[in-house]
Amino acid sequence: SAPGTPFHWPLMMPLSAWLLLLVGAAPLVSVSVGSRAPNASLPLVLWHGMGDSCCNPLSMGSIKKMVEEDVPGIYVLSLMIGKSVVQDTENGFFMDVNEQVSFACNQLSKDPELQSGYNAMGFSQGGQFLRAVAQRCPSPPMRNLISVGGQQQGVYGLPRCPGESSHICDWIRKMLNSGAYSDFVQKHLVQAQYWHDPLNGDLYKEKSLFLADINQERGINETYKKNLMSLNKFVMVKFLQDSVVDPVDTEWFGFLKPGQAEETETLQDSVIYKEDRLGLAEMDKAGKLVFLATEGDHLQFTRAWFDENLLPYLH
Repeated sequence: SAPGTPFHWPLMMPLSAWLLLLVGAAPLVSVSVGSRAPNASLPLVLWHGMGDSCCNPLSMGSIKKMVEEDVPGIYVLSLMIGKSVVQDTENGFFMDVNEQVSFACNQLSKDPELQSGYNAMGFSQGGQFLRAVAQRCPSPPMRNLISVGGQQQGVYGLPRCPGESSHICDWIRKMLNSGAYSDFVQKHLVQAQYWHDPLNGDLYKEKSLFLADINQERGINETYKKNLMSLNKFVMVKFLQDSVVDPVDTEWFGFLKPGQAEETETLQDSVIYKEDRLGLAEMDKAGKLVFLATEGDHLQFTRAWFDENLLPYLH
């Protein structure tokens, strides 16, 4: 593996006091000055993962700084969903994902730096949220989409929660198990909106407020398909020792085979690909899909790996 200091991502950040969360602090990321300097680069938009925020100096702030060092002069926007860092963090758990996507699209449309196009990089759930932006909000145009550990086909399990305390995860798991597709849970729990139950496919397709829509489970929205296919590259990163995302295949747009919860299938074996509901098969044939894998747990990678594998897509 490439040398360098691994990122130990602080996925779970403090929420309001009533949640009674005590989370572990993540170690600082060791960042050295990069040496790559392109002539001109598109702006970069970042979207953080569950429990993180736009501006946490241990995670997204570190990534922003690293990219700015590697690509001098680049404009980097780390999306804040809400009016404060605290609100941004809480919204990652409790704000309707469709409203989050609309909020993000509004930010992007008003940012003068982005009007000629931008690249996007989403971490964990930010990966599928930015894909929704690509499908729903073609202006300004997204050029490359990089999903770092994103759950493109959703999740069916919450095996390990980040942070030293699992209070929030225990509560989320209880809500998901008791009724992920109930109207209340769907509306008020972000993770329920990309909960994908292979044993209850019809219920998922009917009740999923977010994932079933962006994955064309209820019908074909040709605009979604056209917009996604307009990407130059759709890069998906899978973490080979991921203990947070279940099944890990979702990070490459694979999932559990329908009707059971043991065997997985690749994107290429899935109905969404065979029927080309999103244009992914056509994109694959055109060389627009990029599947990357790295050793390590969820969102843990070295700067050397990032520079070698992801930086080329930011130029």
